Parts: sequence; structure tokens; C-alpha cells
Amino acid sequence: MRKFGIALLSFALFISAANAQQKHTLDKIAGVVGSRIVLQSDIELKYGTYLAQGNPPSPDIKCQILQSLLTQKLLAQQAVIDSVDVKDDEVDADVDRRMRGMIQRAGGQDRLEQFLGRSVIQYKDEIRPDIKEGLVAQKMQQKITSNVNTTPEDVKNFFNKIPKDSLPSFNKEVEVGEIQFDPKLNPAEKEVYRQKAEELRTRIKNGEDFASLARLYSQDATSAPQGGDLGFNDRTSFVKEFSAMAFKLKPGEISPVFETDFGFHFLQVIERRGEQVHVRHILIQPVITQASLDRSKAKADSVYDQLMHNKTIDFSSAAAFYSDNKDTKYNGGMLLNADNVEARSTYIPTDKLDPQIALTTDTMKVGTISKPQLFTGQDGKKSYKILYLKSTTNAHKANLEQDYPKIKEYATNDKINRTLSEWFQKRRKETFIKVDPQYQSCPSLIGWSTPETTAQVKP
Repeated sequence: MRKFGIALLSFALFISAANAQQKHTLDKIAGVVGSRIVLQSDIELKYGTYLAQGNPPSPDIKCQILQSLLTQKLLAQQAVIDSVDVKDDEVDADVDRRMRGMIQRAGGQDRLEQFLGRSVIQYKDEIRPDIKEGLVAQKMQQKITSNVNTTPEDVKNFFNKIPKDSLPSFNKEVEVGEIQFDPKLNPAEKEVYRQKAEELRTRIKNGEDFASLARLYSQDATSAPQGGDLGFNDRTSFVKEFSAMAFKLKPGEISPVFETDFGFHFLQVIERRGEQVHVRHILIQPVITQASLDRSKAKADSVYDQLMHNKTIDFSSAAAFYSDNKDTKYNGGMLLNADNVEARSTYIPTDKLDPQIALTTDTMKVGTISKPQLFTGQDGKKSYKILYLKSTTNAHKANLEQDYPKIKEYATNDKINRTLSEWFQKRRKETFIKVDPQYQSCPSLIGWSTPETTAQVKP
């Protein structure tokens, strides 16, 4: 709970500072792009976010923020000319996503509204135009770079231009697959925990206070101290079983006991506001037994026999059929590089691997499969895993033969950046841009202002 308290304090400071800045600087214009303006309060709000994330104060950051906002305005202005737009449901989805994050950081919708000094609905209406402009700018940038294509010749030329003493070094990387076997309670073992939840529900139905029992017995560490209160949330904030129950009850009603991946719950609806619901709940989490661990090991041993002795199935198929890890089972069991998820890279630096997996694979030969071993996750949950070491690449200086995909990515990014830089240089010359004297000494903004003798506003 200590970490949550610090985050809540930072969020409160951020909101109060941002609101104070808005009151004092609302009418000051920091920059102009064509017919669009950047307010000083826009800069202060983003700077407040930067500070709230634990970063040190720095005047240079405000220069970078203004440059980013001017860039967004320039892209959005061109988007109007090129008829580039985003749909309302895209904007609504992004607004909702951001609000969910703010509500979570604040510790509930009521607390967030206290910090903001207005309702979430009002605040969403206020930030919607800026979010829409940002999405339009992103889409315009994608259009500008949509025809960028990196050929093998481009990659080779890019690599050859890198000075030999400046070539990057890559750490040892591995490709690792896993089949995970989570311990599962049988119906009789689960029933103990269901009955505990049923007993608490009965006590509340008989008149005992919901919030008091939640504080005493609920095993949801986040909501229990608040009497089980989860605040206002939309349907996407909950797992499907919880959401289905929360949105079908009337205010004041208490649900039956139901099960999710987290355990056994029952909830009470406090209030509905359109597509948002305010609920509180009590969670009882089953405790994994040694018997359930023994069963998961027996299943893992059986699959290992199929892989190694009977050879009735290959690793990829076994992962799809048997693995309990939803993130890897449909990927042939292969782990993905968390730093490069979009590219779905399976090459993982060994220093980024789970230490337990790194320790096991360090003694394996390429192409081999480990015997089932017991692993403990960061959340303390235990499971048995079978590992497969697909490949190993030792630490080395970059070269085209081993690192072509990475170098191609660098070359593509370089080409995209050059394309955007050329586009911005051209558009800045054709567009009236003004930067407040306070920011004209910023290194990143030199050359942005239109010379006074040629200044003219273009829509």
C-alpha cells in the first residue's frame, strides 16, 4: 500500500499544480502555427505530468514540450488540407483509456473528481479536442511516411556508413519457448473458498456492514482498505464475468457468489451513470494446495514423455494444447522480447530474461527441451514449466549476417526520420509560425519562427 500512497500523492500534486498554473497563465500564448495557438497552460500541464512521474525539474523540458505541441499543430493543420481525420469512436476510445488510467492512479473516480474540481464527464469534454488533434497528427505523420520502403541495398548502405568504432554491441540473446502448467484446485478444494464467500454474503444480507466485512476479509489488496469500493468504472475495466454481473444488477442489489480467474467474488452495485457503474466487492482467493501442485507436475511429466520418449507431438503443438500461459501458447510457446513486442521479436537478451529461466537455459544446448521444473512468478504464484532453447547468439559487435533484422529496423527509422525532417523543413517555410520570446532561445526551436518581413497567416 505504500507504493500506492506515493503514487496518489504525486497525482494530487500534479493535478493541483496544473490547475493552479492554468488559472495564472490561461491567456498567455506561447506559440502560433497558422491559425492554431499553443497556450502556456498547455505547456505547464504537460510539464506537471513530467514532474509527477518523478523526473527532475528542467527548463529544457518546456522547450521540448513546446516543440512537440508546435509539431502537432503543424501536422494537424496539414491534415485538414489533406482531408485526414479520425472517427469519433477512435477519439472516445482514447479519451476513455486515458481516464481509466487517471482514475486508477487517483484511487477511484470520486477522488479524481475531487482533484480535478469538476466531474469526469466535464473533464473528458475539455481534453477531447486536444486528444483528437493528437490522433489526427499521428495519422498525418503515418500518411507522410506511408511510402517509406527499406530495401536490402538501403540496409547495406546504412550499415556501411556507420564508423567501425561506433558499431553497436549486442548482448547474448536467446530464443526460448515454454509450456506452463498452473496448479488447479478440484471442485471439492474450491468449494471451501466458495462457502467462505457465501457465508460473508449471508452475513451482509442479514444486516452486517458490507464495508466492514470487506476491510476484514476481502483479499483484494487495493479495494479492501476502502471497504471493497472500486469507484466508477466502465465495462472494459473488469474481467468479463465481473463486468457481466456488475452491469445487470440494479443499485443496491447484491450479486450471488461468482468465480473469475482471481477467485470467488460477490459485489454490490452502488450507483449507475450511463455506461459507468459504481460497485464494491469482496474477493476470496483460493490457496493452492500441495495436491494441486502434484497434479500439475504429473501433467507436465506426461507431456514431457510425449515430447521426448513417445515423440507423439512437437513442442509448438504441445504449447497450443497444454500450456496455461495465454501470452505464449498461441505463439508456439515462444517468449517475446518485452522491449520489442510490436515487432513480435523472439530474440531476448539474457539480462532481460526471468532469472529462473536464464539460469535453466544457460546449461541447455540449442534444440534441447528441459525436464519439468517448478518456477515461482513475481506475483508469488507457482507453476511447472518445460523449456525449449531454440537458439543462442553470443555477445558481439553488430554485423549484417547476424543482425540484419535489427539493422533494417534502425535503417527504416533513420529513413522515416529523414522523411519527416524534410517535410517539416518545407512546411515551416510555408506556414506562419510565431514563438513567444520566452522560448526563442531554446536550441530545439531555433529556426521555427517566421521572419517578420515574410510573415503571413496560412490556414
